[in-house]
Amino acid sequence: MYEPSKFYDDRTASSGVETSTSTNIFDHEIVHLTKLRSGPSKHLSKMVNGKSKNLISPVKMLAAREANYLRRSNFSAADSCHLLSRYLPTSGPFMVDQMDSRAYVSQFSGDGSLLVAGFQDSNIRVYNAENGWNLQKDILAKSLRWTITDTSLSPDQRYLVYSSMSPIVHIVNVGSAVTKSLANVTEIHEGLNFSTGVDEDEEDLFGIFSVKFSIDGRELVAGSSDHSIYVYDLVANKCTLRIVAHEDDVNTVCFADESGNLMYSGSDDGFCKVWDRRCLNPRGRPAGTLIGHLEGITFIDSRGDGRYFISNGKDQTIKLWDIRKMSSNKIGAPGQHFKDFDYRWMEYPAKLRGIKHPNDQSLTTYRGHSVLRTLIRCHFSPEYSTGQKYIYTGSNDGAVYIYDVVTGALVSKLDHHETTVRDCSWHPAYPMIVSSSWDGTVIRSEFRGDDDALPPPFKRRSFRRRRFL
Repeated sequence: MYEPSKFYDDRTASSGVETSTSTNIFDHEIVHLTKLRSGPSKHLSKMVNGKSKNLISPVKMLAAREANYLRRSNFSAADSCHLLSRYLPTSGPFMVDQMDSRAYVSQFSGDGSLLVAGFQDSNIRVYNAENGWNLQKDILAKSLRWTITDTSLSPDQRYLVYSSMSPIVHIVNVGSAVTKSLANVTEIHEGLNFSTGVDEDEEDLFGIFSVKFSIDGRELVAGSSDHSIYVYDLVANKCTLRIVAHEDDVNTVCFADESGNLMYSGSDDGFCKVWDRRCLNPRGRPAGTLIGHLEGITFIDSRGDGRYFISNGKDQTIKLWDIRKMSSNKIGAPGQHFKDFDYRWMEYPAKLRGIKHPNDQSLTTYRGHSVLRTLIRCHFSPEYSTGQKYIYTGSNDGAVYIYDVVTGALVSKLDHHETTVRDCSWHPAYPMIVSSSWDGTVIRSEFRGDDDALPPPFKRRSFRRRRFL
């Protein structure tokens, strides 16, 4: 088993990064932006060490603050991130919940007070992360097809939407006093029909893989199995836009920044696309296309600045993108697809692992984890506590992988599950990661000081592997 270090020192981590162009990744703008957010200020470095250094011990930083070397009472945001980002959430695992079905989703709310977990057997559970992980809402989903594919909390955390392999997305009032939410029995789960046609049989034609609230909470955007992106107006209570966006399943959509004007989408056709909502129409073309993956894309996460995002691919890689490199048209085919490869039950062919797309437009590539069996998700670490210094992802081998954005080094591997980790979420303020696995467990890993009292370890149930249908 890989034994991660509790403290991360980027001077000693080994690099596994792969750049896609002849330009060194360390010369790119995102490297400097990441260091500005997560590195110590030059003033602090020179005051403490006498010269500029990339790493300053916490003791020296605290002593400098107490001695008023900083000439202010508090650390800057970058100094705080430099301190906090070194304390990786490697202690654990500590049980949050365990069910008899596969866990597909685990995501913190924006303020970290709530955790949402979705399971294949129609259960969605909302936990109070600030009150001993007590169950705040137990939702039994309505009209589920196959599994919960995605959930999303509204910006005000009052409502939750959930999707499955159906064009009907359901919305639930999370803020109500009802704890046991049985669809249309103890509480109304309103169905939002994303079908744009009048044919009643149309609801059998596609399912929804990804759904997200807009920043203002007035709209939903969804990616579907009929190659389309849908926009649903919650005020008008109807689907207002459908774009045939890709040539295969749209597995993931997300907003690029707080403005909500730009969206990113990823598909099994191997392309990442950028969409400008200010000029969207049913026959609209994307603002640009980004090419580099050799297989389909399972998830996209935005850095939140309207410029950079990462994507997880079935070619077993994460890629980092700058949308300023996008092209207005496709540049050739997505890549050298292995026609006989099906990621749901096959290993990725070894002969393809070292192949690069001839027109790869990504900034860099991260390798080591395994993207098999399901649409495994990847994310940037939080801006508030880490300065988005890391990228982390689930993996088919039952682990959560944490990479350094700049060096590409694997800085930690949280090997706590028995099988596939589909989703994971880093608390926005604390060194804590919650992961959800097909072994039915939702567990947390966190940083704990030596003097902290650890909770009692949980006892795993025996897990019998099942065939994937």
